[in-house]
Order: sequence, then structure tokens, then C-alpha cells
Amino acid sequence: MPESNPLHAPAHATATETRLADTWHVVVLNDPVNLMSYVVMVFKKVFGYDEHRARKHMLEVHEKGRSVVWSGVREQAEAYVFTLQQWHLTAVVESHEAS
Repeated sequence: MPESNPLHAPAHATATETRLADTWHVVVLNDPVNLMSYVVMVFKKVFGYDEHRARKHMLEVHEKGRSVVWSGVREQAEAYVFTLQQWHLTAVVESHEAS
């Protein structure tokens, strides 16, 4: 019986570590409730966006129905979605592969 070598990790461990580091998107969806000025204010407060960038994303939500407002690690994306939902915006997390 061959001895196992603890120095050699299984091949799937690398894939798992890479998978955890994938990019996730915070997507804000259009809704018929929130005023455009309110959405701009939320983007400024939550993400620290300046007026121009916040307005750009708000208009994208308004005109295209959605806007990717942030991208990064999954845990932070989920935290941003939770915060945006607390502000009563419709937001979801999507994997980079879904876009």
C-alpha cells in the first residue's frame, strides 16, 4: 500500500480556491417605487460614488432595467446587496459567469 504524501494536495483543492476568488456582481434592478433622486442618494451613501457616477448608474437602471454597481468577492457583494435591500432597492448578486 503506497503512503500518502501530505505535501501533495489533491488537484480539486486548487480549483476550489480559485472558485472562491471569482468575481461577483451587485446588480440593481429597476422598480416602479423609488425616485431617481433617492437611488442616486443611496448609491452615494452606500458606495461613496460621486454625483456623476451615481447618476450614471441610476440612469442605467432606469433605461436598461439593471446596472452592475459593484464587482468583487462574493462575501462583500452579498453584504452590499443586503445593505441596498435595507434601503428598499431591488438588488441581487450574480456571478461573473452569469453576465
